[in-house]
Amino acid sequence: MKQLQTSSNSITEGVIWRQLLIFFFPLLFGTFFQQLYTTIDAIVVGKYVSKEALSAVGGTTGVIINLFVGCFVGISTGATVTISQYYGAKKEENVSKAVHSAIMLALVGGTVIMSIGLIGAPAALRLMGTPESIMPYSLVFIRIYFGGMTANLTYNMGAGILRAIGDSRRPLYFLIASCFLNIILDILFVIIFKWGVAGAAIATVISQFFSAALVCLALMKSNDCYRLYVRKIRFHREMLNRIIHIGIPAGFQSLMYSVSNVLIQSSINQFGTDTIAAWAAYGKIDGIFWMIMGSFGISVTTFVGQNYGAGKNDRVKKGILVCLVMAVSAAICLSILLSFGGTYVYRWFTKDDQVIKKGMEILHFLVPTYCTYVSIEIFSGSLRGMGSAIIPMILSCLGVCVLRILWIFTAVPIHTNIRTVIFSYPLTWSVTSILFITYFFIYKKKHAL
Repeated sequence: MKQLQTSSNSITEGVIWRQLLIFFFPLLFGTFFQQLYTTIDAIVVGKYVSKEALSAVGGTTGVIINLFVGCFVGISTGATVTISQYYGAKKEENVSKAVHSAIMLALVGGTVIMSIGLIGAPAALRLMGTPESIMPYSLVFIRIYFGGMTANLTYNMGAGILRAIGDSRRPLYFLIASCFLNIILDILFVIIFKWGVAGAAIATVISQFFSAALVCLALMKSNDCYRLYVRKIRFHREMLNRIIHIGIPAGFQSLMYSVSNVLIQSSINQFGTDTIAAWAAYGKIDGIFWMIMGSFGISVTTFVGQNYGAGKNDRVKKGILVCLVMAVSAAICLSILLSFGGTYVYRWFTKDDQVIKKGMEILHFLVPTYCTYVSIEIFSGSLRGMGSAIIPMILSCLGVCVLRILWIFTAVPIHTNIRTVIFSYPLTWSVTSILFITYFFIYKKKHAL
């Protein structure tokens, strides 16, 4: 194969905080527009259909969708880390093999998840105790959404490839374009055509196919070593093994998170439609925090991966510290803003005063605890960037998932109220942060970082 020349790589050079922020902000805006997909769906159906439709689009179905998509995106971090390390080390042929294996994984994974979702989603909704008033809306939305799963995963994998080589801008541009398309189609299908939740789901699927096409075209037109050739899309055994080795722990970790969230959603379902709708709307507001932390996590993973691959350990250590400080600062600022302005944000989703009241009770309880999560995201992303995936997975599964599940099964039956359910979040974040901080310093000492 004729070797293509890699471009200049600024991630391994220059001022650390500046390079992190240059990478972070396109990621943040990209995640924002990705979050805007489902948020716009929730706003439109909440305002123009009903609170039952809001509960279906933003609540129960979202948990099931995130279970599958989150698991795959976790696995795809194996491709991101692999490509970033090879790209940092200027191993061009390996970059190319990893890219084509990653796209093949997205296509196969999307087909499998689509099949499982279409067949198993109705049973999953019933197992979660979805109220009968919400069930018809949930079934329609989730079946249509799973029909576009291959496009969803292809975009996520393609965007991960671009981010691995330090390009976080083009995924942002593609998301902005597809998000505006989604807004236009939501207005057309839901407000004008009166298609209800089906219209919102169709709009989302069409927009996801559009973003997948854009990211694939960008990879196919590249002149760098990560260029995508359709005829070469296949699994390379050694690359697939490496991607799976790094990605499976992250995927399993995400799966465990989702399972615990399924149990929490099931617990919330017993409190009625108003609480379900409030929790669904809070999930969209809370998404602001998760997209900020997720962007910092991806930034530090790519930064550490490339610098670690280039043998620049000093930059690795400094980059982790700088990213941690920035993430903590962002969490504090967001907590203050949401604590004082949450009511206004809730009114974007619904006019129902009872739903807003319950939503603010949830918000005021949880947002002050955001800082307890930050260490988990930054240290797990840093460790994955250095190729350590097993221990972060174990720590997250034990500290967050297992402990959260135990809390739901032991404490909630004794004190059956919404505060007991949501206390599982700060409890598990605090415990897991302590575990990550302890392990990171052990890892740092062992590897002479």
